Amino acid sequence: MLPRLSRSRKPGEIHSHRGPLRQSICRWCYGGIELPTLCRHADEMGYRSVELLGESDWPVVREFGLDCAVANGPVSIGGGINRPETHDKFVADCEAMLPKVRDAGIPTMIVFSGNRRDELTDETGLANCAEALRRVMPTAEKTGVTVIMELLNSKVDHGGYMCDRTPWGVRLCKEVGSDRFKLLYDIYHMQIMEGDVIRTIRDNHQYIGHYHTGGVPGRREIDESQELYYPAICRAIVETGYTGFLGQEFIPARDAVESLRQAYGICNV
Repeated sequence: MLPRLSRSRKPGEIHSHRGPLRQSICRWCYGGIELPTLCRHADEMGYRSVELLGESDWPVVREFGLDCAVANGPVSIGGGINRPETHDKFVADCEAMLPKVRDAGIPTMIVFSGNRRDELTDETGLANCAEALRRVMPTAEKTGVTVIMELLNSKVDHGGYMCDRTPWGVRLCKEVGSDRFKLLYDIYHMQIMEGDVIRTIRDNHQYIGHYHTGGVPGRREIDESQELYYPAICRAIVETGYTGFLGQEFIPARDAVESLRQAYGICNV
């Protein structure tokens, strides 16, 4: 059994080898590793967070001196909020959850648009999402928690998903009109859908509240085996003045711990 950390270091304190970009690990990609063990490895490698966790797991990462950068929200990828019949439950769930997220010291909570179904157009879906999110913003603003909607590809992994391109997501941010709603820019997904990653980040960084990685194609390691050059991408993120987290969200084809160690070094610009 791996030992727990000394309580002498508090969440958010910086290791001497940590760079300007705060890095996080997306829990679901490493489900074969028990969470306490993953936290122990994460801290040793320089990561500052393990993310995409439910409420029962939030205390675990705190015990290891780590943050949870992103809390799981109340909607599924396919369900989402682009249909009016989901709104009342979504708003009620957010109003109950956001104070808990704040009290746990978690800066963001993830939500999803939902899929295109039954002839639902992108225009109508955007208007529906905006309506639901505007109802949640007073609670988000009061708690100081940013609600983030993930950009996912609908070409390979999530057929029919509506929030699948940056311009659509940016329009939604403008419609919602609150700094407590932003996008989760997933580099893997947006390379598949639109490419031009660095320019897109530079042009739209004010609407981005979180980043995810992943090798293209295949969502494997982010090393030289795939087509993206993550050191340049991460430098571009830092140059925008971004102070949030970048979550490693690749599914390792090799030893998970060694791949995470390598990924940390690649992104530690």
